[in-house]
Amino acid sequence: MIYKKITGFLRAPVSVKLSKLRRLYYRRIGRMYYRRFFKYFGDGSLIFSPLNIANPDHIFIGKHVHIGHGARIEALMGWHGGQQFSPELEIQDSVDIGQNFTIGCANKVVIGRNTVISFDVFITDNDHAYEQIDVPVMQQPLIVQKTIIGENCFIASGVKILAGTVLGKQCIVGSNSVVRGEFPDYCVIVGAPARVVKRYSAQSGRWERV
Repeated sequence: MIYKKITGFLRAPVSVKLSKLRRLYYRRIGRMYYRRFFKYFGDGSLIFSPLNIANPDHIFIGKHVHIGHGARIEALMGWHGGQQFSPELEIQDSVDIGQNFTIGCANKVVIGRNTVISFDVFITDNDHAYEQIDVPVMQQPLIVQKTIIGENCFIASGVKILAGTVLGKQCIVGSNSVVRGEFPDYCVIVGAPARVVKRYSAQSGRWERV
């Protein structure tokens, strides 16, 4: 078995060899580095060359999670503007995330197992207040709400998922959608602001327009 793997690697094109070596390198980083600092970092998980990881001791990464290049994974910890935060950021087993992913958590963000997230996606559980017109927005308090993404979802490229959003199981979110609110299981969500355009019917066994 080992001989076949070695010979297969040696015969592979250069691009395939480089890809396998990169995966081996980042898997080794996961085993030697991330497991020491994350709240949990599961077997087989990979984070490719992240831009920033803030407060990893408040971040749970399940098994076989893949996160592409250029990710910002940030848990907002401690005191900020007179508010105290103790975040819980959880990415469950077998989640696959594309490059340039940004996620910010001040309270609780959960991404359910087997969910696929494409590139350039932003997810957060907090907003800056803006009611005080004589205070810069970035200096105003945070408005924090839990953000939950159900299992088996597909989030297309460019999607923005805002604070307080709850997606049910196997929701499909179209490219560049701006999502806020609660959405049921098995629905297709598109637009800015996003709305449900299709939902699976157990009675007909089909995806039906809403």
